[in-house]
Amino acid sequence: MVKQFSNHLALNKVSISVPEKSIFGLLGPNGAGKTTLIRIINQITGPDQGEILLNGRRIQQEDVHRIGYLPEERGLYKKMKVGEQALYLVRLKGVSRTDALRKLKFWFEKFEIQSWWDKKVEELSKGMQQKVQFIVTVLHEPRLLIFDEPFTGFDPINTQLIKNEILALRDQGATILFSTHVMSSVEEVCDHIALINRGDCILSGPIDEVRSGFKPDTYRVSFRGDAAGLNRLVGRQCEVDEENSRGETHRLVLKPKGQATARDLISLINQAVEIISFEEVVPGMNDIFIRMVNETNRKNS
Repeated sequence: MVKQFSNHLALNKVSISVPEKSIFGLLGPNGAGKTTLIRIINQITGPDQGEILLNGRRIQQEDVHRIGYLPEERGLYKKMKVGEQALYLVRLKGVSRTDALRKLKFWFEKFEIQSWWDKKVEELSKGMQQKVQFIVTVLHEPRLLIFDEPFTGFDPINTQLIKNEILALRDQGATILFSTHVMSSVEEVCDHIALINRGDCILSGPIDEVRSGFKPDTYRVSFRGDAAGLNRLVGRQCEVDEENSRGETHRLVLKPKGQATARDLISLINQAVEIISFEEVVPGMNDIFIRMVNETNRKNS
């Protein structure tokens, strides 16, 4: 996919494949090209080169009604009543009035917001408005859902509520494209990711494979016993970093210097101290995001 705006190349031959019935994380810093790609998928703007395929065929304008889109910029009419507006927006998706009212009742009860029906939108907080928009986005049961920063304005409780609903929608058969800067949410809900920076796709794949590909062959051990003695013992085979101790519990981070395996290290450590836990250190998406963006920025500077 290629999209040029004046002298700015928003998308440079970006190609992604979103597996059906999965949650696909579209990641990248501000200005990377994510929103441009989302707008092309939604037929809001067109590409200069490339095409969008939906279920193996080129997407058509009428397919937009089969997509649920929650944009980053919220768009409720502040002077309208919540229920009246929700009904109006759902009817635009082709849902009959009877079905719309029935489904809105279900969702308003599910989110415990029945009392909002006759309130004006301007009386609601940002997070409350976001709940209403989420309901309107998913109510017509689209098979493709696009969420652009869906957790904006939510407290931790409501963030978890929406995360659970997104996971449930996937389990019910929806395909979800999910754009966010919150990397902890990516790890919790996404099956696959693509990282875009300066209009290029610089990393993509199943999230577990992506994280595994950045493993530094490092281990963290928690133990009780002689910390100084263990440090000396494993120091012959590993680079050792000490972490904060808590009472009698000590922690070391070990990076083998040679061919020592995890089993070798466990056997060695177990001779000297009482092991509480031993785990491989796997980098989080936040660290991978920062590393990849900084590397590509340096190469292109």
